[in-house]
Amino acid sequence: MPLKRVDKTPMPERDAVLRSHDFIEVNEGYNIQRARFEAERCLRCQDPVCIDGCPVKIPIPDFVHAIAAGDMPGAAKILRAANPLPAICGRVCPQESQCEEKCHVGTRFIPVAIGYLERFVADWEMGQPPGEEPAQPTRPEKVAIIGSGPAGLVCAGELARLGHPVTIYEGLHAPGGVLRYGIPEFRLPKGILDWEIEQLKRLGVKIECNVIIGKTILLDDLFDEMGYSAVFVGTGAGLPQFMGIPGENLNGVYSANEFLTRVNLMNANQFPEADTPVMVGKSVAVIGAGNTAMDTVRVALRVGAEKGMIVYRRSDKEMTARIEEHEHAIQEGVEFHWLTNPVEILGNEDGWVTGLKCVRMELGEPDDSGRARPLPIEGSEFIMPVDNVVLSIGNRPNPLLLQTTQGLESNKKGCLIVEDETAQTSLRRVFAGGDAVTGAATVILAAGAGKSAAATIHEDLCA
Repeated sequence: MPLKRVDKTPMPERDAVLRSHDFIEVNEGYNIQRARFEAERCLRCQDPVCIDGCPVKIPIPDFVHAIAAGDMPGAAKILRAANPLPAICGRVCPQESQCEEKCHVGTRFIPVAIGYLERFVADWEMGQPPGEEPAQPTRPEKVAIIGSGPAGLVCAGELARLGHPVTIYEGLHAPGGVLRYGIPEFRLPKGILDWEIEQLKRLGVKIECNVIIGKTILLDDLFDEMGYSAVFVGTGAGLPQFMGIPGENLNGVYSANEFLTRVNLMNANQFPEADTPVMVGKSVAVIGAGNTAMDTVRVALRVGAEKGMIVYRRSDKEMTARIEEHEHAIQEGVEFHWLTNPVEILGNEDGWVTGLKCVRMELGEPDDSGRARPLPIEGSEFIMPVDNVVLSIGNRPNPLLLQTTQGLESNKKGCLIVEDETAQTSLRRVFAGGDAVTGAATVILAAGAGKSAAATIHEDLCA
């Protein structure tokens, strides 16, 4: 059946049965015909409110119109000028709740697939010869970036474009932060991440790995001994949270952070060829319903679990995962246990997980988050037989930097306190953004924070 202009051009996907056993990317991407057809759905409206929904303020109509005209070099230039990580954001951003949610086409029909088009342009660009080498830094003020996640990478790229010498310090052995250790290969291939990071290096950004600021080097030393004029903290939120229920110390219990890091960064899916194992039984329960929970349960199926389950105390209407990720999980055979709250993890005499004790829930009035508050149903306890439990209920910032930097202030959740307009922390010329400030959020929100902080840092240094 031919597509109609009111329909969103579908994204080609790999077969669900085949892909659920490997780590090859699920979405296959548009070709030029699909991309131009979808781009033509844009209304070219006078009030492009889609831009307001984009944290990095991509001039969306401009690059979409360039696609429709077949001007791929123009589209790529427009896109990369606004976003240093388009191939990444086109894959993992929740466009449906941001730019696409505001799209005027969506008032009557299905919004333009802005995210798919962003990915298409970025993928096209990756197939082109490298451009000319950029100019060398033009300003004397050096800037240090702590952390190579999305906030740090974008901040570094923007400052390099503005002429500053920039060095990123990363504690792990490879850059990317949550983009590398937290998002599976089938959603964000590491080759894509490496290519985007290489573009930043071509801008002049330097990256030093295996350097933990607060341990290897103190933050104060960046100013006092190494001559940096400003510092941006983009250390993310990598400290997992737990529920505090009995049995969380049993063998077979993971945080999503540990589980995904073992697979993504340590190649646990290739054990025993790789050194790091990830012990997965026949049945895995993942507690939570965000994007990380969906990633985790889908990875569990790919590393040997016969049954992967999402256990969530609210309903599917309150889940925070992207609609596409939820749909992909359903296609791959994931089971969903909504309105189900774990109260205890059960184990055997050898200390291994054997089950998950849960209680049924019902929804009450909205809580502080605006979502319906889940309330337990008396007498509804039951036991779910499982071999592994993975907790995916959020992360908090690592406290190391706070513990080793006098005068750096945080809130009760351990998030850095910054001025809203400037992103400056309690310390002069120490700025911060992304999950280190907000707590665990999305890649694009962190990227937006990095971009706005870069503008503020440049303005401050040039004053």
